[in-house]
Amino acid sequence: MTAENISREYDSETKNSALVSTMIAAFSMSFMGSSLNVALPAIGKEFSVSALFLGWIATSYLLSSAIFQVPFGRLADIYGRRGYFTLGMIIFTLSSLATVFVTNVVLFITLRVVQGIGGSMVFGTGVAILTSVFHAKERGKVLGLNVAAVYTGLSAGPFLGGMLTQNFGWRSIFLVNTAMCAAAVFFAAFKMKGEWAESKGESFDLAGSLIFAFGMFFLIFGLSSLPSITGAASLAFGLLMLVLFISAEFKVKHPVMNMKLFFHNAVFAFSNLSALIHYASSFAVSFLLSLYLQYAKGLTPQAAGLVLMIQPVIMMLFAPAAGKLSDRFNPGKIASSGMAMTAAGLVMLIFINADTPVYYTALSLILIGFGFAFFSSPNTNAVMSSVERKDYSVASAALGTMRVTGQMTGLAIGMMALSIFIGTAKIEPSNMEMFIKAVQAAFTLSAALCIFGIFASLKRNKK
Repeated sequence: MTAENISREYDSETKNSALVSTMIAAFSMSFMGSSLNVALPAIGKEFSVSALFLGWIATSYLLSSAIFQVPFGRLADIYGRRGYFTLGMIIFTLSSLATVFVTNVVLFITLRVVQGIGGSMVFGTGVAILTSVFHAKERGKVLGLNVAAVYTGLSAGPFLGGMLTQNFGWRSIFLVNTAMCAAAVFFAAFKMKGEWAESKGESFDLAGSLIFAFGMFFLIFGLSSLPSITGAASLAFGLLMLVLFISAEFKVKHPVMNMKLFFHNAVFAFSNLSALIHYASSFAVSFLLSLYLQYAKGLTPQAAGLVLMIQPVIMMLFAPAAGKLSDRFNPGKIASSGMAMTAAGLVMLIFINADTPVYYTALSLILIGFGFAFFSSPNTNAVMSSVERKDYSVASAALGTMRVTGQMTGLAIGMMALSIFIGTAKIEPSNMEMFIKAVQAAFTLSAALCIFGIFASLKRNKK
């Protein structure tokens, strides 16, 4: 029996509190990520670090988030999703506050790791809570609203982050985010009712969790270290550990990840693969364009933020409509059309250079924005509607892991291009030509990957 066949009615207070809590969390976490991208040049200047090292500010967060999402998702299914959601928000809030006071980049990155741990708890439970509370007929609409909250945060992040960085310094971003996260903690702890522990009484696969954690660590560390020999070796070892993990999970009565979902559920498998590819091909866009607009085009952080704001605004405006469409029509086909639009936008970015007008970049971001809007919530709806209620958190965590791994792969593409063309040097007029070549190379690879992803996305629709 799948989620589509299960109907449980909850009162309006329970539904509203769950929706408000998860939407605030989605907004605050996405705001943090997008606003931080705009602040990277200012952070690099204060701590005197290279563009390549700046990538680790994002990498450290993604690394810890990827490692812990699946184990925490499984624990949430056993012990209660609300408790883990709330704890995750508390960890994220306190680490955001602590970042305001950092004095060196090592401590900064350490706190980003802690933020990733908190984020992994939230990502692994938020969507699962919404899927538990709302009827299957409302699922696409609600997931669309949640995605809209994500994109609202992404929309506000570049503009407000640029304004805050320019007028009050980059630390103010973390202070503002702390206040928003505190609101999410309040609603989760005091307003949300229910725990939703459908796997209560089942054992937790600690051994499998450790193998998974080590595998993801070396996989993502390897991706972030390419094209070095160390990076390639770490990547290979990580993949080997994950193969071992898959083999071991088939032999466990209560696995941390039900691998049968990947091997016997085509919709679940190809929807997750589509998410991996989509985020891998598109995640570096904001990172690379933030550097491009400020270094190559000479825009201020605030002005660059306004340009980067275009994509998430489109995403915010159209994600709810895409979610509703996925309640009426095949969500996989809608998601595939979204990926095609993303690919078109990436192809446009291949041709940018120092002389490219800003409006050309804006047009590409509009296309990518439509792509994300029509991919994200329909794809999530497809995943969550293909599994049983007891697997909601694990399914959500699996999708989250694919998203994070994809994001890390996308960032690795950008960082690898920078490493090949400019190495560890700071971006400056003397190496601007090589910087532009690095950006073009990264977008070429990203576009090719996204085009391949269209066919993977369409595969799930075949019987």
